[in-house]
Amino acid sequence: MKIRKQIPSFDEKRGEAFMLDKKADLAGPGIGDYKKLVHDLPDDYQAILTPMERMRAVFAIKNYIEANLCKELNLQMVQVPLIVDKESGVNDYLDRDGSRTPVEFPCGLGLQKPICAQVVQAATKWKRMALAQFGCKIGEGICTDMRAVRKDYFLDHDHSAYVDQWDWERAITKEERTVDFLKDVVRKLWKVIRGAGLIAQEMYPQLKNSKYPPIPEELKFLHAEELLDMYPDLPRKQRETRVIQEYAPALFIIGIGWPLKDGYPHEMRAADYDDWATETIVKNGEQYHGLNGDILVWNPVTKRRHELTSMGIRVTKDTLKIQLKMAGQEDFLKLPYHQSIINDRIPLSIGGGIGQARTFMYLLRAAHLGEVTVSVWPKELKEICAKKNIHVLD
Repeated sequence: MKIRKQIPSFDEKRGEAFMLDKKADLAGPGIGDYKKLVHDLPDDYQAILTPMERMRAVFAIKNYIEANLCKELNLQMVQVPLIVDKESGVNDYLDRDGSRTPVEFPCGLGLQKPICAQVVQAATKWKRMALAQFGCKIGEGICTDMRAVRKDYFLDHDHSAYVDQWDWERAITKEERTVDFLKDVVRKLWKVIRGAGLIAQEMYPQLKNSKYPPIPEELKFLHAEELLDMYPDLPRKQRETRVIQEYAPALFIIGIGWPLKDGYPHEMRAADYDDWATETIVKNGEQYHGLNGDILVWNPVTKRRHELTSMGIRVTKDTLKIQLKMAGQEDFLKLPYHQSIINDRIPLSIGGGIGQARTFMYLLRAAHLGEVTVSVWPKELKEICAKKNIHVLD
């Protein structure tokens, strides 16, 4: 596959209001509105499981996914850091606009120069380094039970400051850096996620509720350019909502990060792990880019789009340079993680993070992350939830 050297402009000339709508939707969750959330949360919610039943189901799902993810992708569960050295460059900045920064603190009693430690926001870059550390060969990989803190999230029903993910990574060959290989891995992930849902339904048959449709057996694929063609005047989140309502209730969107034909990326993505710059296919005379994407599902409880995982084939040393230039972050190239890629000290890989609480919430028909995990929630949000018969753990 080729890498286009031209760096495109993000300029947009279709009107100021249109520009603001699309720009506001680029950098992750953004800032929400609790007054709006009152109307977004369901009015007729009734929890299917008790809090204790949910915990039993949570750990059954957890055990199933960890065992079967490792089986399907040839992974081994390993330990993962909660804190990393800032100077290593392995922490995840989530978006390339720098809007979400990690918790940071000095540590090391008695050191002349304390270590500047950061709480991880995800183990994305650490995992690729760890493939070499654990001696993973081509076709082998690792999976982690990752915990993180993302202090810059707006806290609502599906965003928490406390994050738990199955962060996984697998070593691949140069020849496997294709959209077809990406799709094959995504199908295996969906098989595992759906299988975990069926296990939970065996434990608690009431989860097969006539009020909600079954978990889709098939996952469909669309490139972000195709999605833009379908809904050219809608911002990203509205495009995603419409497509999973009208096209497929379980969908993998490919190619997130490179500017689309309207001048904007589908969503901003960090420049130093997923490869969103590589040219892939040409369709109707248009060049598509990107070897990454997200699994989105329709959540029939909240009646909203629901992201379960973000993943992709990782950057090469060439795409790393291109993406860092586009992000204005070429100074990162001096950091140990980035030097490891530039100097071929770590393998080519594919990897991702599956949101644990998001997955539990979806499979157990819950309306709020706080029903399946414990975190901090603002009083205003808890009061709104209580009025909607949604009771969070704290």
